[in-house]
Amino acid sequence: MKTASDAIELRRELHRTAELSGGEAHTAEMVREYLSALAPKAILTGLGGHGVAAVYDGAGSGPRVMVRCELDALPVPEAADRADASETPGVSHKCGHDGHMAIVASLAALLHEKPPARGSVVLLFQPAEETGAGARLVLDDPAFSEIRPQVALALHNVPGYPLGTVLLRDGVFASTARSLLVELEGRTSHAAEPDRGLSPVSALAEILSIWPTARHSVKSMALVTVVHARLGEPALGTSPGKAIAIATLRAQSNGVMERLAERCQYLAERSAEAHGLSVRSEWLEEFPCTESDPSVNRVVERAALDAGLTVEHLADPFAWTDDFGHFTDEIGGAMFGFGSGERNASLHHPDYVFPDELIPMGADLFRRIVDYALSIGRIGR
Repeated sequence: MKTASDAIELRRELHRTAELSGGEAHTAEMVREYLSALAPKAILTGLGGHGVAAVYDGAGSGPRVMVRCELDALPVPEAADRADASETPGVSHKCGHDGHMAIVASLAALLHEKPPARGSVVLLFQPAEETGAGARLVLDDPAFSEIRPQVALALHNVPGYPLGTVLLRDGVFASTARSLLVELEGRTSHAAEPDRGLSPVSALAEILSIWPTARHSVKSMALVTVVHARLGEPALGTSPGKAIAIATLRAQSNGVMERLAERCQYLAERSAEAHGLSVRSEWLEEFPCTESDPSVNRVVERAALDAGLTVEHLADPFAWTDDFGHFTDEIGGAMFGFGSGERNASLHHPDYVFPDELIPMGADLFRRIVDYALSIGRIGR
């Protein structure tokens, strides 16, 4: 039987061997090996890439509930001098996905010790969340149709809140985001004769300055952040003929995002045309809004209060994103926040550390949520 201490050691080993999105082969194998000792009815591997799912069935018929966590780490270097520090250069679990995996692995142990009375529980360890690709790949995998649930659940640890505080919001919980890449092309020339070429420098400067103002056009909470720009090459005798700019767009509804995206693309194309340049646009890493069903949130709230945890209702969605929105859009369900310490560094910061105390707390909370959801027979849509 696996214990809470085993799950904590699993998290530390996952942290030491962190892998980037799409390359989580070793992480997935560690998870599979851990789950195999906990006798699920079935273990599915290779879902949407390196995804792993364990299925636990109850004795009686009932709905199927899925609990999802993430396999991938970030291209963020390790800063903390700790025994479990990442040994993968430039890669670490600075979003806490190692902790999320340990929570769900610990939940597997609870389900092994006492199977659900009815229905079925799917534990999904999803690949490639950080790029926005993994959830979609899992949903489109034919093997997933065999275990497709009636409701999907997930948590995300949130620094800045007291340890174990449960954060709920009906409707949009986490924002939608997508990135726009624009490639401008003119004509190179000798740096001594720039008039013989067509440099994109003026158009690039214009686009970089005007993109952030696009949020004013949607008259709603939105953000446009320029994240990358490149003009030509460091060839000192050449006036450039190409440029690239990338901006990340964020909004608190999918409708606002559509209007914001249309505006940003129009501004880039208008600027390129005005300067006589050709332009190519490409959308990258699209994350839909993650929306929580109020009826599912009530189940989470009841379970949290039964566990003696503090529940806080959020007035506004988080500005960050999660591709779990693909699951809430197609299947329905809820994501909730789980406070990971008021003094903890923020997510994606090199000094961020996942608190191991959350692992048994999170597993116990998920078990209560699952048991209550299965007991009422119908949850969500």
